[in-house]
Amino acid sequence: MSSTAATLDFKGKANEFKVRQGTVGPEVIDISSLYKDTGAFTYDPGFTSTASCESKITYIDGDEGVLLHRGYPIEQLAENGDFLETCYLLLYGELPTKAQKEDFDDRVTRHTMVHEQLSRFFTGFRRDAHPMAVMCGVVGALSAFYHDSTDISDPHHRMVASIRLIAKMPTIAAMAYKYHIGQPFIYPKNELSFAANFLHMCFAVPCEDYKVNPVLARAMERIFILHADHEQNASTSTVRLAGSSGANPFACIAAGIACLWGPAHGGANEAALNMLAEIGSVDRIPEYIAKAKDKNDPFRLMGFGHRVYKNYDPRAKIMQKTTHEVLGELGIKDDPLLDVAMELEKIALTDEYFIEKKLYPNIDFYSGITLKALGFPTTMFTVLFAVARTVGWVAQWKEMIEDPSQRIGRPRQLYTGHASRDYVPIAKR
Repeated sequence: MSSTAATLDFKGKANEFKVRQGTVGPEVIDISSLYKDTGAFTYDPGFTSTASCESKITYIDGDEGVLLHRGYPIEQLAENGDFLETCYLLLYGELPTKAQKEDFDDRVTRHTMVHEQLSRFFTGFRRDAHPMAVMCGVVGALSAFYHDSTDISDPHHRMVASIRLIAKMPTIAAMAYKYHIGQPFIYPKNELSFAANFLHMCFAVPCEDYKVNPVLARAMERIFILHADHEQNASTSTVRLAGSSGANPFACIAAGIACLWGPAHGGANEAALNMLAEIGSVDRIPEYIAKAKDKNDPFRLMGFGHRVYKNYDPRAKIMQKTTHEVLGELGIKDDPLLDVAMELEKIALTDEYFIEKKLYPNIDFYSGITLKALGFPTTMFTVLFAVARTVGWVAQWKEMIEDPSQRIGRPRQLYTGHASRDYVPIAKR
């Protein structure tokens, strides 16, 4: 076997497959011809060892705790830039110049309003509907309002649809929140930043002025940046798979939102806060720590550890700092849930069991605490994740559409059902 090929001995025949190397990261064995050459498939539940695409957008090294967007460490982007700068980077591949940034900010800002008829959609939902259920329906309906940007073969259509999705998602999310709590919709304000505008649409009311706290707006910016993209996760893979069929971008993003809703994915921060509520008080923490360490107990600590990161999630370090900034700004000191969270954090960073198992607090743990402190109900947590992740979905979708080697997704299976059998008339069964 050469350094650029891998050999598979199967049924007495040696089959050679090309080995590909990315800019960084592990080598990849190209098995696209495996079935043609051997008549066999690979079996990889959860795609844990399968590269489904080639991408230049995001790189993760879970062992080292590294997250790069277009080569830039997430720590530098979150500390030094704003969300729309990260959006530009993900979409176009480079950080914008001052003129490019101003133009991009203006284009996004000018698209934040939604078609007025879209507001009528909300009245069709029950007031107690989960905001993510509302988001799935409303975002899926966007193609009925903006069908002038659904031709995926047209680069201009793709650009307009991308900008529209990034710009309108916070407006739709804020509308879902306002409808959920029974307050009137608040229109976007063009003079505000992306994050400040979102907070204004969520928390302002028509009867009085609302001033956005700059510390909280900056925290919201960081939350958006830290959730902007995360390589080929479940929802991003869903968007790519839906897009591979030629579906319009609004339908693809709606599919991503539906996938994100799952408690093992975007719902993890909501699950983490629900866990804190279940624990209830600091004096009950030892009981739950013991349950977490018991292999026979079904209880699991939510917000600790990560599917990819076997080291400290780099986003969690930034989110930890942001959490304490928000709590300090708001003067929150006597919230029982936050007391539980802070004590759990201390234990997880010092307890040998957690250190050995590498069960560090992850971004979901800290973002849940922060969003609660900002005033959002737990049902809105995944919605905010969707607002941030939209740019990642769009960038990944756009990259896939523009990839000449792109084909419709068609995973294979290991069939374990009945072999061929004859139909039996109902009278003889």
